[in-house]
Amino acid sequence: MSTHEPGDVARPADAAVPGMPNDPPADAAAPGVSNDAPAAGASLIAPADPAPLIEPAAGSPAPAPPAAPAAAPADAASPASPAPRERRPGFLEERQPLIDRIPADRLAARTRRDFLVWGLGAAASAVLGWWLLPDRARPRLLGALPNDRLDTLASRVGLSRANRERTLDRALTFDDDVAEALYSKDRTVRTYDRSQAQPLRNNYDGRTPGPEYLPGWRLSLSGLESGRIESLAIEDLLRRFPPREQVTRLCCVEGWSAVAWWSGFRFRELLDAFPPAPGVRWAALRSAVNLDGSGRPDPYYVSIDLETARHPQALLATHHMGEPLPLAHGAPLRLVVPMKLGLKNIKAITEIAYTVNEPADYWNERGYSRYDGL
Repeated sequence: MSTHEPGDVARPADAAVPGMPNDPPADAAAPGVSNDAPAAGASLIAPADPAPLIEPAAGSPAPAPPAAPAAAPADAASPASPAPRERRPGFLEERQPLIDRIPADRLAARTRRDFLVWGLGAAASAVLGWWLLPDRARPRLLGALPNDRLDTLASRVGLSRANRERTLDRALTFDDDVAEALYSKDRTVRTYDRSQAQPLRNNYDGRTPGPEYLPGWRLSLSGLESGRIESLAIEDLLRRFPPREQVTRLCCVEGWSAVAWWSGFRFRELLDAFPPAPGVRWAALRSAVNLDGSGRPDPYYVSIDLETARHPQALLATHHMGEPLPLAHGAPLRLVVPMKLGLKNIKAITEIAYTVNEPADYWNERGYSRYDGL
C-alpha cells in the first residue's frame, strides 16, 4: 500500500522534474550565488524583474540560469561628491566659543601664581603712587607718623625726595620731547572775526600790578649779535614796527578759553631788527613787575624756543580789543602765542634775553610742563 498522499508522485531524490533545473549539490555553489542557506523564517524575495520561465521541449537540456552582472573593477574610481564648504560666519554673527580644557591641578597652580603676581603688582603700584604724591597730600591720607616712617624706609631703598623730583622731571622732559617731535612748525591755529571776540578774564596768579611802573617802563634786549644791551620804550616799538592784528583763542591750563582780539607786532620782526648771537636757540622772557598774592614782588619768567618765536602767529601785543593794553592784560607789552597754553603768554614783559641753553621757566619749576604746546 502506498504511503503517499493522493496527488503526490514518488520520485527519487536526485530525479529531475521536467521543466525545472536540477538542484545543485549542497557543496556546489552557483556562480555569483552564496552557499549559505537562508535562515529559518527568512523570506525569499524574487528578483525585481525575473526572466520568464519557458518550459523547454521534451528531451531538451534545461536552460542555464541567468549570468550574474559583472562586478566593477576594483580600481575604478567612482565619482566622489564634493566636500561641503565651511560656511564663514557673518560680520555681526556670534562666533562659537572656544573651549579650553585645563586640568584641575594646572588650573590651581595658575590661580596661585596669578594671585601672587597681581598681589605683588598691586603692592608695588601702591608704594610707587605714595612715593610720587606731593608732600602736602601725604599727611591728608596717611597722617604724620606713618608718613615719616614710610619716608625713612623709602629713602633706604633709593626712593628719596631728590630722586622723586628727578623722576618727575624726566617724565615731563620726555613728554615735551614727544610733543615737540610731533609738532608741525608751520601749523597755525584757527582765527576768528573781531565780532567773535569775548571778554577776557584777569588771570594774574597774584595781585595785578599797579600803574606806577608804566611811566618808567622799558624793554631790555640782551644776547644780541651786536653784543650790546638794547633798552627800548613802548613808543620806540610802536614807531619802529608796523601794526599787526589777530583774533585767536587763548587756552588756559585751568580749563577755560576765550577768543581775544590782539594788536601789536610780530616777534620775528623784533628778531630781524635785533638779531640774536650765533648759536642762540632760546628766548627768556621776564616780568619784573609781577606780584604774588600778598602784593610782594614775584618775578615771572617763561622760556620760548626761537622756532616758536618766529611763528607767524607769535605776537608781541600792545593792544587788546582795539585799545592799549590795560593793566589786567599786561600793559604795555605782552606775549601772545596761541599755539601754546596761556601760562606761556607772559604779561608785562620787561626783559627778553636770547640764550644758548634752555632758560628757567616759572611754572615748570612748580611741576608743569616746559613745552606747553597745544
